[in-house]
Amino acid sequence: MTERIPGQWPVDQPAELGDDTDGQYVQRQQERALHEMVLGSIRHDLEQQPNPRTVISAARTWCNRITAAADEIAQSKRRAA
Repeated sequence: MTERIPGQWPVDQPAELGDDTDGQYVQRQQERALHEMVLGSIRHDLEQQPNPRTVISAARTWCNRITAAADEIAQSKRRAA
């Protein structure tokens, strides 16, 4: 086997993922995929805006809606606790 520079492709041996009997790896990958889809959706919406001013306005609207949803969810969790 020849000397390999760290990060060089192809990797001769795949990395060991460890014992994933409880499915944590799969769960993390699903959460990451969902996160990427949501951010991709928001980014797509921002890219559809016709000019820089409307991009900033749409971004602020997204931020406000996310914050409102977070406040609502936090309140419901406080009531449940």
